[in-house]
Amino acid sequence: MDRPPHILHVHGSFTLGGKEARAVRLMNIWGDKARHSIASADPQAMSARDAIDPSVRVDYPDGPSFAGKPGLARYRVITAFLKQFDLVLTYNWGSMDAVMAHRLARASAGLPPLIHHEDGFNADENNGLKTKRNLFRRLALHRAHAMVVPSVRLEEIARSVWKQPAERLHLIRNGIDVDRYGEAPAPDAIAGLVRSPGKLLVGTLAGLRAVKNIPRLVRAVAAHKDRLQLVVVGEGPEREAILAEAAAHGLEGIHMAGFMDRPWRFVGLFDIFALSSDSEQFPISLVEAMAAGVPAASMDVGDVANMVAPENRPFVVEDEQALADALGVLAGDADLRARLGMANRQRAMRDYAEADMVNAYAKLYGEALASPMILR
Repeated sequence: MDRPPHILHVHGSFTLGGKEARAVRLMNIWGDKARHSIASADPQAMSARDAIDPSVRVDYPDGPSFAGKPGLARYRVITAFLKQFDLVLTYNWGSMDAVMAHRLARASAGLPPLIHHEDGFNADENNGLKTKRNLFRRLALHRAHAMVVPSVRLEEIARSVWKQPAERLHLIRNGIDVDRYGEAPAPDAIAGLVRSPGKLLVGTLAGLRAVKNIPRLVRAVAAHKDRLQLVVVGEGPEREAILAEAAAHGLEGIHMAGFMDRPWRFVGLFDIFALSSDSEQFPISLVEAMAAGVPAASMDVGDVANMVAPENRPFVVEDEQALADALGVLAGDADLRARLGMANRQRAMRDYAEADMVNAYAKLYGEALASPMILR
């Protein structure tokens, strides 16, 4: 290929969560080695575009709708749109219509290869996967070039439920630039934060959606409100519900920081990182906290128990009361926090290096493009 490949990214939404942050990071690293187009099933959810480096060649085409009832007429329109690209990357359930259109037409339409990325589930599948969606995924993914998952649990689901063959299934763990997190952040790195005297900071990074269950964290912190202050970094529709929960439990000093990019600038300000989600797979925010040397208290979701250092695993818990208890133990022991933080940072340095992730994606995408070194 004598020109940069033209890559289409199809998202259910393109707000800056874990999968979007990873996709943007890869785009920024590869720079002028590729040209990108981004489509969202929710055209209003495009805030992650602000994190793309201005030097990257990217556009947001007026293409077909990727949301709506399945139908052959819709799929024909989507198929015609997909033809203009060299590689199609799809992300999560919200992009599955693009996957199905590709599946139905690939043999006859000469479509580019498609690689699907599955990073987790929405709130409507927290309590169990939906049978119809499982069948749809199984059928739609039948002719995909590859499927990528970041966690062991998702790998097992993809293999056993969606029947993905081993040769097409790739486990690529999320990685970050760990070295960036080694420096102490500036005390004023979180704008507007006023620290409550004598209290430790419990911090979380999350899109403020129901599945993240920040009200659970509010209640867990409120159990120790005499010594803990909560900082929530993120934006979303649950903001007012979180503030209402804090008011109902007398949790004063909660700081809603809104969306903040470049987390290496501020994650190290947290004394404790907390994750209260109902569902996760391989949360990048946890890796970021680990890289910054912060101990973690988390719900036992996804691969979290296997992500943290072994010393930190007792603080990965099953329910809300245990989360509150974990925060209490960590709040009461500075030496323990320091030991766990150091162990987490060492684990991040060893296992979650960004270079390993980037190389794995470059290899996979390059092979799909029949040009293995094009993104190297």
